[in-house]
Amino acid sequence: MILQFHRAEDVDRVLPMVADHLRADRVLAYPTETVYGLGSAPTVPALDALALLKGRPRGKPFLLLIDGRAMAEAWGLLFPPAAEALANAFWPGPLTLVLPGGEGKLPDALRGPEGGIAVRYTGHKLIARLVSGLGRPLTSTSANRPGQPPSPGAERIAAVFAPEVARGELLILDGGALGHVPPSTVVDCTGPQPALIREGALPRAELRRAVGRLAP
Repeated sequence: MILQFHRAEDVDRVLPMVADHLRADRVLAYPTETVYGLGSAPTVPALDALALLKGRPRGKPFLLLIDGRAMAEAWGLLFPPAAEALANAFWPGPLTLVLPGGEGKLPDALRGPEGGIAVRYTGHKLIARLVSGLGRPLTSTSANRPGQPPSPGAERIAAVFAPEVARGELLILDGGALGHVPPSTVVDCTGPQPALIREGALPRAELRRAVGRLAP
């Protein structure tokens, strides 16, 4: 099923259906400030369903979208000095931070090899409002099969994942076609010094201009 998702009132309209869908450990496709994403509730059964639908090997974690730092902290995630500075400078926006913490509150399947959990305060206002309405983070990965480019819009997602849509496993929020925006920049903040994992929409030079020595 495809639901229109262009205005603030659309969030209120789709929220009950999206909440029920996610509570059943099913997968949601939605627009972000970078590319369309696939996501689920942050539970083990939902993560398994997302990995199966995506065709992603086990052990490769997904990131979390949040509606602000308070939500991340409510789920036990910690902000070392570099993470705090980067979040203050670039959130909401296309910056993903790998944070320590979350033990006992978030599944270990979300952890990367460095032991942290990747989190982004999304700059897409409607998705941030949706996450706020859900009251918990939404997992995220690009809406494509492995090895294929991210889908630019809802119709392409519906075509790529036609069997899953037909079975009711995938619900799609249509936020219109997205431009060719790079994925988010990813910074690991779990160690003594921050490390740049992926240079995306925010180049390293911009990070350093904003927070100086606290940048990777």
